[in-house]
Amino acid sequence: MASPIEISVRADVKAISRQLSSLAQKQLRFATAQALTELAKEVRADESQNIAHTFNRPKKFTVNSIGVQGARKDTMTAKVYVKPVAAKYLQPYEDGGSHFLPGRALLNPKNIKLDKNGQLPRRVLDRLKARKDTYIGKVKTKSGEVNGVWQRVPAAKGKPAHIKLLIRFGDALAVNKRLNYRSRAQALINRRFNAVFGAAMARALATAR
Repeated sequence: MASPIEISVRADVKAISRQLSSLAQKQLRFATAQALTELAKEVRADESQNIAHTFNRPKKFTVNSIGVQGARKDTMTAKVYVKPVAAKYLQPYEDGGSHFLPGRALLNPKNIKLDKNGQLPRRVLDRLKARKDTYIGKVKTKSGEVNGVWQRVPAAKGKPAHIKLLIRFGDALAVNKRLNYRSRAQALINRRFNAVFGAAMARALATAR
């Protein structure tokens, strides 16, 4: 998803150009570049909204990770892309596969406060490592060996000392959601091209000299 998707409207423009006046023909490339840029912005807004609705409380960084490069008369190409950092962990939600792990293991919070986005706060592992009442490693439990971050809880009010699992380490799990990034973009462009191009051409003709 880091690389832009390619959707061509060449056939649409060619079909429309046959019906244009000589003045409109002169404004064709300018109007087309404007229409492509406008469509790219609409795709960006739609994809950002899709991310916001697909995930549970996504961070603003993720929602705003869709970028746009506008078209010019000489390039006649507009680009909509996912910025590189976000693309790494959003890729499986488009093409399938497992969650992207920035480290060696999936962090599965158990008994620890999450941030407002429902995720582990930044640098939480570093803070836990520095604490004297925590242990990071494998512990044998009734359900088997569990690898994670554990807190040593001292005895109190008749309860014996014990350890509490704060974060469990695990392997990457398969994603169970899809963004349908490419198909959404294609559907929006198919639906909106004529209206957006028509408006762009009207503006171009109104300012033609």
